[in-house]
Amino acid sequence: MEGRQSQLVALPAGWTDAERVVLRFDGVESLFRVWVNGAEAGSASGSRLAHEFDVTPMVRPGGNVVAVRAHQWSAASYVEDQDQWWLPGIFRDVTPLARPVAGIEDLWLRTGFDSGRGHIDPEVVADAAAFPLTLRIPELGIEQVWATAADVAPLDVAEVAPWSAERPRLYEATVSNAAETITQRVGFRTVEIRGDQFLVNGRRVVFHGVNRHETHPERGRVFGEEHTREDLALMKRFNVNAIRTSHYPPHPRLLDLADELGFWVVLECDLETHGFHKVDWAGNPSDDPAWREAYLDRVRRTVERDKNHPSIVIWSLGNEAGTGSNLAAMSSWVHARDAGRPVHYGGDHAGEYTHVYSRMYASVPETEAIGTDGSRVPLLSCTPAQGARERTKPFLLCEYAHAMGNGPGAFDQYEALVREHPRLHGGFVWEWRDHGILAKAPDGTLYYAYGGDRGEVVHDGNFVMDGMVLSDDTPTPSLHEFKAVVQPVTFSFEGDKVAVTNLRHLADTSDLRFRWRVEHDGTLVESGELETPVVAAGASGWVPLPPVAVAPDAETWLTVEAVLATGTAWAPEGHVVATAQLDRSVHRPVPAVRIRPDWQADTGTLTLGVAEFVDGSLVRLAGRAVSGPRLELFRAPTETTRAPPTRSTTATPPCRVSRTPTCGGATDCTG
Repeated sequence: MEGRQSQLVALPAGWTDAERVVLRFDGVESLFRVWVNGAEAGSASGSRLAHEFDVTPMVRPGGNVVAVRAHQWSAASYVEDQDQWWLPGIFRDVTPLARPVAGIEDLWLRTGFDSGRGHIDPEVVADAAAFPLTLRIPELGIEQVWATAADVAPLDVAEVAPWSAERPRLYEATVSNAAETITQRVGFRTVEIRGDQFLVNGRRVVFHGVNRHETHPERGRVFGEEHTREDLALMKRFNVNAIRTSHYPPHPRLLDLADELGFWVVLECDLETHGFHKVDWAGNPSDDPAWREAYLDRVRRTVERDKNHPSIVIWSLGNEAGTGSNLAAMSSWVHARDAGRPVHYGGDHAGEYTHVYSRMYASVPETEAIGTDGSRVPLLSCTPAQGARERTKPFLLCEYAHAMGNGPGAFDQYEALVREHPRLHGGFVWEWRDHGILAKAPDGTLYYAYGGDRGEVVHDGNFVMDGMVLSDDTPTPSLHEFKAVVQPVTFSFEGDKVAVTNLRHLADTSDLRFRWRVEHDGTLVESGELETPVVAAGASGWVPLPPVAVAPDAETWLTVEAVLATGTAWAPEGHVVATAQLDRSVHRPVPAVRIRPDWQADTGTLTLGVAEFVDGSLVRLAGRAVSGPRLELFRAPTETTRAPPTRSTTATPPCRVSRTPTCGGATDCTG
């Protein structure tokens, strides 16, 4: 299948002085060819990667006809087999660019931070005619002139604020010459792995992250500034601090927003060969030398496009592409090009070419064994030697807590392990939002379509409906649970005081205020401010609680909250960041009930006496020891429990648990 598009493009009059005219495509699926005024400019693949064509000899003053033919399927489709809708065509910006004579071809302002001081290590690609160049950061009083390429050298910066996901401090920098000015926002931070811990600015990072596809119910993968900004603001309001760009580089503006709003980003290359697992990876491109250059081309374009973003702290080679020499070659290239960020890939179980140990859907017991360095517990797909190597690295869950249907379980248990074991660095929930496409039924009813709803024969059913946010932007209950479990401030009550613990990466609590309220049977009776000292990251402080008016005949609850002291770009003043409750009800003993045997002839009911239960089980009836009914719970199978029909023709049996009050993510049940 192919699609064709032609557009008349008028070049500005001033462009006649340009040295080159470039036509840039930011996203076309899957293979496309380009013509300008009837002359072929070239072809390209790599759906979520930028492509630039030099069209200088083809353009003319005034109107120019740009024609594009996009093919839905190509050889590249084998390495773009992500779990998503196949939506071919042009879905990102197409931009003509005029490149001036003696322009700046590339700029990289690498930064570092240590003990209140910043560091800039610049890299400039430009011809000799482009010099002199001037670097300016007005807010820091920097004006550095480079007369020649030999003068471009690192420089130290005194007294800068660091960039972090909590406080994303950015400084505007420009590099200019007589021909042009390039503006770049910089954030000062240092990423490192020290032993088995992943650190930014010297402090351990915990990822409370999500996997985020680019999807919209009406626009598909087409970027929308307003919706994307609100999407990320919603993440911040629900205590999400990290994004894995599953499974490709996102629209460039998303990374600008991540820099601005504050997220740790794992930036993933556009690579997945998922379908080859069905044939035990036979013929997988990841280990085929014929595909080596294609793999390297993808990762080169990924890194070069996005290397200036402070939010990106890890490069990821791709997703579910098996393993092989081509992935190892990608890792070697990335490490040589950017030693300041580690390399991730969840399929490198042996730890041969990545810097972090990453897994999908490791269970709570397995995650605990990894965290405790339990060397007697073998690691998945590892020899003992490989397992020993992986145990020296930081561990993260690149996917966990699959949010399909009723969704995730055991958030609290995973979080408890992360807080207990320093080498565990959290992870990324699969996934952030549903991929439903707004559709209309024959009767006019609007609904969100998924696999099979458009008549396609091969599909994965509703396996694109697995997010913590519904297609219409409604948060699910699982997202509310996530927010509560990972909240960055916790409260521990003891008598008439409460311990406030700051679990943040680096920020203190000066941007928060604390308040309390008392409710009787849900009705507010008192409230006030909780005078709390500023608590440093990783520290705790004790705060006295106010006297609580207790109602003798009502439930009395004391609630304490940490809220934003001032509004931010993602939430208003008073937004609740963290909360906890304490039951202050007066619990009075209930007198024992004395029941005499009673016969109701009309109903045939005989009441024998008091029934006594222990842990939900009947143990005595009318004073006699009995072996009563056994508690047995049945949970209807969820979509996570069952495989979709195209993947399996046999549904997994539903989860059945005996003498267990709940059946969640930590019980021994399928899914």
